[in-house]
Amino acid sequence: MKFYLSLLLTSSWLIFTVNAQTVVPMTELLPEQSTGLINHLPVQAKEYLVVSANQHISQAAQTILQQGGNAIDAAVAAAIMVTLVEPQSAGIGGGAFLLYFNQAQKILTSIDARETAAALAKPNRFLNAQGLPLSYPDAVNNGQSIGVPALLRGLELAHQRYGKLPWKELFTPTIELAQSGFAISPRLHQLVLKDPFLKYNAAALHYFYLPHQDPPQVKPVGTILKNPELANTLMLVASQGANVFYESPLAQAVINAVQQHPRPGDLSLNDLKNYQAIEREVVCGPYRRWKICGMGPPSSGGITLLQILGLLERFNWQNNQLTTVDTIHLFAEAGSLAYADRDRYIADPKFIAVPIKELLNPIYLQQRSQLIDQQQSMGIAKPGNFPGFAQFLGDDSQSELPATSHFSIVDQQGNAVSLTMSVAAAFGTRIMVKGFFLNNELTDFSFLPDQDGRPIANQVGPNKRPRSSMSPTLVFDEKEKLRMVIGSAGGPAIINFVAKAVMGVLDWNLDLQQAVRLPNMGSRNAQTELEKNSVLEKYIPDLKARGHNVKLLDLNSGTHGIWVDANGLWSGIDTRREGVALGK
Repeated sequence: MKFYLSLLLTSSWLIFTVNAQTVVPMTELLPEQSTGLINHLPVQAKEYLVVSANQHISQAAQTILQQGGNAIDAAVAAAIMVTLVEPQSAGIGGGAFLLYFNQAQKILTSIDARETAAALAKPNRFLNAQGLPLSYPDAVNNGQSIGVPALLRGLELAHQRYGKLPWKELFTPTIELAQSGFAISPRLHQLVLKDPFLKYNAAALHYFYLPHQDPPQVKPVGTILKNPELANTLMLVASQGANVFYESPLAQAVINAVQQHPRPGDLSLNDLKNYQAIEREVVCGPYRRWKICGMGPPSSGGITLLQILGLLERFNWQNNQLTTVDTIHLFAEAGSLAYADRDRYIADPKFIAVPIKELLNPIYLQQRSQLIDQQQSMGIAKPGNFPGFAQFLGDDSQSELPATSHFSIVDQQGNAVSLTMSVAAAFGTRIMVKGFFLNNELTDFSFLPDQDGRPIANQVGPNKRPRSSMSPTLVFDEKEKLRMVIGSAGGPAIINFVAKAVMGVLDWNLDLQQAVRLPNMGSRNAQTELEKNSVLEKYIPDLKARGHNVKLLDLNSGTHGIWVDANGLWSGIDTRREGVALGK
């Protein structure tokens, strides 16, 4: 198959259009591809613990904790550091969801720092002239896919309400490392090497590639990367607050990058100025003797995770293991049912009344669970019916692209933060401005605004937040004691990754490290997905015999968590990334 490109060169951009008859191989669209496994041993700590996808992220959080900061302070420092050392995953050009528990005051809350579409956004944004959905490359790598960068507003809100140390101090670790430089890690090198579009941005080409090479050559592992532009950006935000990002020449630089792209977007200075992060009520529900708490809409993570667990609660898992055909079958069937509801009902709650109580009603989940045949797959599941909803909503089959980072923190006082952040595709839109990448989160909206004339809840809309699968999660025991802090990277499969790890600990008596290491699997109401090169592959014939359409994928999770018990804090680090746990 040939890949035809037409090239347009400007002072900063080299973009492409894809021939209408060409299909871009899916391997080129997977934003964070697998870069190999790293064996991690669990870390035990007594006072505090930080678990993240990168050594520098964990070190930034640890530095703040050692200086007397709390979990929120450490989370701000860690999230800022992600911008520098995991630019493919997340940063200040994107957004986040944050779950926070205050031990002394028993505060349990969440911060929604999800990007929003422009005030001028219309439902047909991602349709071509014929009314058909754009391909992912056509939708992602341009100004039209960029939502208002939301992370700084969310961090600012969390810090203002729950932080301890001065805001300015939380930026120091990243500013200093951006100035002195950090070594390109094997994972970052591989992701730049595999990205087919990054080199077409002038700033990214200068940053990641060797000078004067034709064709461009990626800088090798160990090369010291310095990012003085990002350091300057962060110094402004540190000294003047988040407003300087949303209402100053920094904001104008973002808008210029959006509007002056050869395929411009419609974000305006007013869109940035008017953006607000939101403190939202946490969604909680029971699972056996535990209380599971997660993020509510516009994230689908909390609701869908609780649905999967609720659908499976009637089965006797205690004498089972993940690596059996029965377990894989049941887990996939529950996923199909839960994702069917997700695709119809969950979207920005400002624009649609999401039936949260109905979706999590134990009676409803018991009834839905009866649809699971223990020996035969149901195939594609249909969503449940709720009066006032099902008759006028279409189903959204859109999937996010899994470029995300997650970290978990427990501080010296027992306060906890679970934070998941993203720029959508790897390196977002590949538009680099002032040292960071702008997101393409608007492609998390449904490309189709309706299905057979029925509006889709997650269609594009003005000032609307796209649905997400990010699933920061906290688990409490029957005495309301915090026992687990967890979340994952991985796009729409995040929910399955977190469910697997939670069940590994709560049902199969694994330690958190063992549970995270388990091979990934599940269904998003399409194929039954199994992790490549894992023990699960041997069950493919048995699963097909039960009617499963099996697909092997990298399923590149980034699950990082903390288990809390009487003996202290225990880490769970995903072997699929360069994770590091640091504690005392």
